[in-house]
Amino acid sequence: MLDPSTNNELPVIPAKCYFSIGEVSELCGVKPHVLRYWEQEFTEINPVKRRGNRRYYQRHDVLIIRQIRALLYEQGYTIGGAKAHLSSADSKNDSTITKQLIHQMIVELEDILELLR
Repeated sequence: MLDPSTNNELPVIPAKCYFSIGEVSELCGVKPHVLRYWEQEFTEINPVKRRGNRRYYQRHDVLIIRQIRALLYEQGYTIGGAKAHLSSADSKNDSTITKQLIHQMIVELEDILELLR
């Protein structure tokens, strides 16, 4: 799972509904071609496709991509192992995403508090 300590290395996810593949690439620290490949391998990643087959990712997609990135790059899982881990962790996954969202909100609120001071 994605630790909050890992989350500090990656940029804060802006409060938007949809993100382009370039934005997700920067937010998750992976190249666009890797995102397209992961989209084929992991059914959990399901961006909305609009005109010209452009991909638009939602916040939960970004969180799942960050989780996959942590499994593959930091914890040393293979693609198959990461798939198995995600499918076995589906019940835990909701609580993990909730924890990540709460952590994200705390960071954003702290930033707002600093601006107000």
